[in-house]
Amino acid sequence: MTDRNAQLDKEALAFHRLPRPGKLQVSASVPMATQRDLSLAYSPGVAAPVRAIAADPMASYEYTSRGNMVAVITNGTAILGMGNLGALAAKPVMEGKAALFKRFADVDAIDLELATEDPDAFCDAVRLLAPSFGGINLEDIKAPECFIIEQRLKDELDIPVFHDDQHGTAVICVAGLINALHLTGKRIEDCKIVVNGAGAAGIACIELVKALGARHDNCILCDTRGVIYRGRERGMNQWKAAHAADTADRTLEDAMRGADVFLGVSAKGAVTAEMLRAMAPNPVIFAMANPDPEITPEEARAVRADAIVATGRSDYPNQINNVLGFPYLFRGALDIHARSINEEMKLAAAHALADLARHDVPDEVALAYGQKLSFGPDYIIPTPFDPRLIHVVPMAVARAGMESGAARRPIEDWDAYELSLKARMDPTASILQALFARARARQARICFAEGDDERVVRAAVAFGRAGLGKPVVVGREEQVRAILEAAGMPEAFDELEIANAANTPHLARYEDFLYRRLQRKGFDARDCHRLASRDRHVFAALMTAHGQVDGMVTGATRKSAHALDLIGHVFDVQPKSGVVGVTAAIIKGRMVLIADTLVHEWPDAEDLADIAEAAARTARHLGLEPRVAFLSFSTFGYPVSERATKMAEAPKVLDARGVDFEHDGEMTADVALNAQVMAQYPFCRLSGPANILVMPARHSASITVKMLQELGGATVIGPLLTGIDRQVKLCSTTATVSDVLNMAVMAACEVG
Repeated sequence: MTDRNAQLDKEALAFHRLPRPGKLQVSASVPMATQRDLSLAYSPGVAAPVRAIAADPMASYEYTSRGNMVAVITNGTAILGMGNLGALAAKPVMEGKAALFKRFADVDAIDLELATEDPDAFCDAVRLLAPSFGGINLEDIKAPECFIIEQRLKDELDIPVFHDDQHGTAVICVAGLINALHLTGKRIEDCKIVVNGAGAAGIACIELVKALGARHDNCILCDTRGVIYRGRERGMNQWKAAHAADTADRTLEDAMRGADVFLGVSAKGAVTAEMLRAMAPNPVIFAMANPDPEITPEEARAVRADAIVATGRSDYPNQINNVLGFPYLFRGALDIHARSINEEMKLAAAHALADLARHDVPDEVALAYGQKLSFGPDYIIPTPFDPRLIHVVPMAVARAGMESGAARRPIEDWDAYELSLKARMDPTASILQALFARARARQARICFAEGDDERVVRAAVAFGRAGLGKPVVVGREEQVRAILEAAGMPEAFDELEIANAANTPHLARYEDFLYRRLQRKGFDARDCHRLASRDRHVFAALMTAHGQVDGMVTGATRKSAHALDLIGHVFDVQPKSGVVGVTAAIIKGRMVLIADTLVHEWPDAEDLADIAEAAARTARHLGLEPRVAFLSFSTFGYPVSERATKMAEAPKVLDARGVDFEHDGEMTADVALNAQVMAQYPFCRLSGPANILVMPARHSASITVKMLQELGGATVIGPLLTGIDRQVKLCSTTATVSDVLNMAVMAACEVG
């Protein structure tokens, strides 16, 4: 475990250092190319918004980024349970929090680390910086200073101040509790509720539970000294004292007798089986200590089969995950220019989350988990993959903010607001996260064909360590061991299964299979022996064809066309065989599939229709609803060229086949991808920008992918081979470790 942690540290350091240090960068949101751009962005044009804001400070929301900007602020006194490591050490965590704001709710955030432990100095600094931001997210500040700081800033500022360690945990906890009590048929005002942990999160949880309707003396708060009861003197402060109960209970064990609900924000092992046995029927147990809960779900259910259990971990059902809360709370608050995030807004978020879990789960969420999720004891709270979060929770928060008087800009058109929220969703991030979750659920055996390449070996190790499945590396044991030793991870050798011709019992079977396929194509038995025993691409393909593995990844050391030729000895990959190469390009929050990038040199109209259908299947495997554009230099008949004719004929072929996805063409790339340009052709049958681009020829597809990658900075995944009854994925020779890993995940999820 020590070696594994050391390797994780090494990989994490590399992740934070490359390709550029840190996790954030600043980019301009307006053109900055010409002298006119500069004169508008800065002097003299910038004087106009300056005067407007001076005359009306609220104009800052209209003319600057303030209305979508949150400061993530800490002093580093309580970093991720590691303690007081200082402001500078907290910067990676704060950068990560800022990245989560952007990823989940399209909120721009900047991290600020304040080198002071003095609450007065901290508050002064934030107060002076506040005009720059639409909201303040406090993070990793130890108690009781966090209470002092938050309350002072709430009193002094007219923008939302939110300590996520307190209130974020509380909102998600209460959302789960609403549904757990719904399932058990209990009323919160009748429940005995025990909260273990009287720090920031515990205090916030008990406060929001009471706001939900729990009775004061039915809520028992415990710390390391036991129950916080009325009259206790040792280890007390004003925040604990506010929740002192009139009770005879003195220990956590006492408090758990007859309790209906346990909320733990304390430490591993704080709860015993005997405590659970003493709880009321159908207990609710939220063991939220991280990384190890107060009691594991297995331990809890071993003694209380009637319990509903939640933890803070992603490898158990019912994860109490703050990322379900803070991005969407701020999204709703920013959109109404809120003065604060009040109790009404927090409860609205909790109720919205609880209600969402009771609705049918979208297919893309079910795909992410490899199973159909439905409301019940193991699904009381939505998952972070749920695409509805971005438009359900902020709307509830915004409504509550308006009704409670926190809003300064009321929302008048709720339908338009909902559409604007949906448009903020980054589909590609959700798609990739969902694929990783599906891979973890399926636990496929994936063959990494090129065990002589460090990138491939490292990707295989990462695949196994991430719990995505079982990696099988084709190579010589001594070579793989040497690669891992040179990479500083020798312990990883024991985590890999090494396969080669010397250790397989199936070599004779492979050779016979090849000879039957290739004997009339100029290959004799010796040729087939050499292919099966010496070529790693062919050997991996044979393993895949015979079911020894569930899929394979190759291409990192050979050109795609060459790798395809080698795979063609085992699988039928000729143009008329139904095999198509589909490449996914991810750029600026969009995923576009480009086809055919590998197989068809110069497809005719029928081939193009086949390519479109194959790409549409791949799109649906990825959770995209296909919109196919047949690309050309011509748009709907102009300019006239026989070279464009087949691109206009292909949609007619699909029409005759009666396919169930949108398609049109021929059209230029700007018409296909730009909604405003597409609007100039009102007869176009696409309902929005295309997400599948069918190219006229293989060379144009390849050129397009390389240009997007080099000039646009696109992340490229593929080509994904479709039309083979086994999972065969090809990387490019320039693939990174992450690229190889992504392809392995695609194979594990059977994308294509």
